[in-house]
Amino acid sequence: MTVALSRSGRMLFVGTNKGALRSYKFPLTKPTEFQEHIGHTRSITRMKVSWNDEYAISSSEDGTIILWKIQDKEGRGAKRDKDIGWAEEILITKTDLEEKNQLMNDLRNRVNELKTENEYQMRLKEMSNADKIKELTEKFIQEMESLKTKNQVLKAEKERSDTKHEQEMANIYEKHNKELQDLESTNNQKLMMEYDKFQDLQTKTQKIQEDYERQLTEMEQSKEKAINEMQEHYENVIHKLNIQIEKFKEEINQQSKEYEETKRQIEEDCDTEIIDMKTKYEKRLKEQVEINEKNLSEAKNYKNKNSKLVLDVEEYKKKIEGLNESLQKANNMINSLKKDIESSKKEIQERDDTIQDKEKRIYDLKKKNQELEKFKFVLDYKIKEQKKMVEPREMEIKDLKEEKTKMESELERFNKQNNQLDLINKEKDAKLGALQKDLKDERNKKRKAELELKQIKTDIHNCVGYIQDPKLLKETIKNIFEKHVHDDVTEAANIDQDIQKEYARQRDHLEKTVNSLKHKLLKDSEIHKTDNIRIMQENVTLIKEVNDLRRELKISRSRNQDLETALGISRKNAASTTDAIVQALHVHQGNHLIEEKQKELERIIEHQKQEIKRLRGTIEDLENRGSRPTSTSQLPPMPMPVK
Repeated sequence: MTVALSRSGRMLFVGTNKGALRSYKFPLTKPTEFQEHIGHTRSITRMKVSWNDEYAISSSEDGTIILWKIQDKEGRGAKRDKDIGWAEEILITKTDLEEKNQLMNDLRNRVNELKTENEYQMRLKEMSNADKIKELTEKFIQEMESLKTKNQVLKAEKERSDTKHEQEMANIYEKHNKELQDLESTNNQKLMMEYDKFQDLQTKTQKIQEDYERQLTEMEQSKEKAINEMQEHYENVIHKLNIQIEKFKEEINQQSKEYEETKRQIEEDCDTEIIDMKTKYEKRLKEQVEINEKNLSEAKNYKNKNSKLVLDVEEYKKKIEGLNESLQKANNMINSLKKDIESSKKEIQERDDTIQDKEKRIYDLKKKNQELEKFKFVLDYKIKEQKKMVEPREMEIKDLKEEKTKMESELERFNKQNNQLDLINKEKDAKLGALQKDLKDERNKKRKAELELKQIKTDIHNCVGYIQDPKLLKETIKNIFEKHVHDDVTEAANIDQDIQKEYARQRDHLEKTVNSLKHKLLKDSEIHKTDNIRIMQENVTLIKEVNDLRRELKISRSRNQDLETALGISRKNAASTTDAIVQALHVHQGNHLIEEKQKELERIIEHQKQEIKRLRGTIEDLENRGSRPTSTSQLPPMPMPVK
């Protein structure tokens, strides 16, 4: 930021960091009244005003130089106090000198008159300014005292409201603790009732298990009796078949013995008959031939009988082999039945184990459902109570907040007024100091001007002697001119010093205000951070609780699916076994109990789903509202309704 003052001291030009040029009336009456002109794109680095207050020159960091023309609002240029004329030579006659002397005397008289008038006006201004300062100081003191009294009254009211709020909060905490104790006592009583119900249910389940085990033992005994009867039946059949085989073997041996005896007898008879026929009946050869033919036919018949008997023996052997195969098949059937019995026993044990696991899972699920319902009941009750407690508190908090906002607005207004009064006082002090400095400077300038006038008079009086010698007169006039005519460097330096002091004063004021605002902003940011951290912690705790509930819901769903799949598999396996095992396993009571348990589990799961949806809705509502109670400790479990 750069600053430049006009030669007349009526306008102040300021170059901003954004490249705009602002023009202020000097001295500064209202800092907010200014005209802004945009020309540069970046900050202005240097700025100067021409000697005749017609132009202003500015340079910027964007590498541009702009020439500004200074005009009034009506478009007129700045007025110049003096028009300085320059000449190389001066020629004066005696008449001119006399006229100038007369003018000098007139001017001296005029200066004396102006001095007296100026002193009189200055005294009048000092008197009026002193009266105004006294009035302003008295008003300022009265306003400060009234503000102090108001501030004290507001502080007392704030302390009273704080004490009332603390007392109300203490009463609320006491009520809350009492209600918590009552809830704990009621919950303990309910838990005792539920524990008694649980013990009754446990005795019932033990009775059901004993009945089921008794039925299983009866079924196993009936199976063992049936297996023993089957074994005895097949053993009797095998014994009968062995007896028949032995009989067939004895018959075959007897038939073979008879065949050998008949053969031997026939051979003996044939030999005897041949010998007898040769000796006695040689004549009857033809008859004997016929008899031989008959015997041959009989032998053929015997051979055929023998072959038939051999075929019968082979058939009996085949029957014996078939009976042996049937025995082996029967043994295989017995072994397969034994394996089926063992597998059925294993399946029964496995099913017992699965039933026990399912009952354990069902029991665990019931426990979790009971805990969830208890937790839900307690949550609902506490949410209702919290709502009942929160609504009047919210109303009180709103009222207190409104009062607090009103008080803060009043305090801000008073602080603004105080700051404005401080600024006004500082500006007036600065103006008084500037006026005093200006008076001193003007007095010093007046003294210097008088001394310079005396010197100029003496020099001019000395120059009168060189009127006849123009060269010496010219040189002396040049020397006088060089001696008494100077640039306005000192005035510009004094003006620059005043501008720098004013700039330093305004900069200090702005730095103080910026520091106070920064301090307030830091306090507000810390409060906001603490509120955000608290809200985030509450959100994290609620999200953890929701995640735990979701995990429990997933576990319960997976367990329900496992139970459903296990029930389906057991039914399929039961359908694939034999008719006897199916009749033994599928008892009406067991199926009825499993179906009832499955229905209860489905109802419980549906109830849990509905409750979880409702809890999610309430959590979302609380998150949307942003005002929810902090979860400092875990709530007790909720009682489950007995079905």
